[in-house]
Amino acid sequence: MIITVAGGKGGTGKSMVATSLAIEYAKKGKMFLVDADVECPNDHLLLDIPLRKEKTIFQPIPKWDYDLCSQCGKCAQVCKQEAIAFIPGKNPAFVEDLCIGCKACFVACPVQAISETFKEIGTIHRGSNYNIDLISGELKLGQLASGEIVSAVRKFADAAKTQEKPEFMIIDAAAGIGCPVIASIVGSDYLVAVTEPTPSALHDLKRMLYLAKHFKIPHGIIINKFDLEEQFCEKIVKFAETEKIQIIGKIPYSKKFVDATLKMKPVGELFPNFIPFFTDLSEKVTHIIKRLNSDKDKRIKKNVMKRTDHEIFHDRPYQ
Repeated sequence: MIITVAGGKGGTGKSMVATSLAIEYAKKGKMFLVDADVECPNDHLLLDIPLRKEKTIFQPIPKWDYDLCSQCGKCAQVCKQEAIAFIPGKNPAFVEDLCIGCKACFVACPVQAISETFKEIGTIHRGSNYNIDLISGELKLGQLASGEIVSAVRKFADAAKTQEKPEFMIIDAAAGIGCPVIASIVGSDYLVAVTEPTPSALHDLKRMLYLAKHFKIPHGIIINKFDLEEQFCEKIVKFAETEKIQIIGKIPYSKKFVDATLKMKPVGELFPNFIPFFTDLSEKVTHIIKRLNSDKDKRIKKNVMKRTDHEIFHDRPYQ
């Protein structure tokens, strides 16, 4: 069972929800938590998990043999990142930090003067606490390849999942809807979209849910800090009703979540009155996934997946 926690806007409480759900699922079976917010991973801080380095992630970059180079400049012409600078009559100059490893220059070189070398772009760490096995990715400072790091973390987690067979996996996605988030949500059984009652959060929520809709991932909404602006909260509720999206939970604003973060403890451990909410939430999500995986829903999903790419591309965005 793979559950992704996302939402679009940053700061809505995605990591708090992801770690709190992980605590509940860890009570029922072996639990993997994947921190896919590789630019600013912090699940280990919320759960006080000491990390150990498991893997260094590398990206291919070009290396020139200037004895073979004809100084034609074609490598610079095809580099969309402008990582290669060329002046006629001189050898190409390479800006390593701008390279994303697309290898277009390898293909363009007419004299095969470019070979492959590698640069470090990030790391994968692992640790455990509260019966939760955390797998966390971290982008190296100054690098651009956050999507590649998330993909590497997913591959690492999937390989560990095959070998260790956890019953549950929760993926804590980054903010936004770009490549890192896409790499986080693909293959999920369910997406928990965490939002808050603000115009920007609702706007970003719609974009996030359109992404989930495009990839055929069932999804529900949690409204965090719903009581800070109950009038705007109703706008989110009406949107969900119109689009037939289930609101699976509402969380009130409380400084207790801040206290738990500062003390690096699960909120339920410090304030047990929150345990029933996250217990109910985990049971609700489990029930939804089991229902979706029933024979009837499998047939429905199979029929939906027969649509053409043209039809999928023209799915109606959430308004």
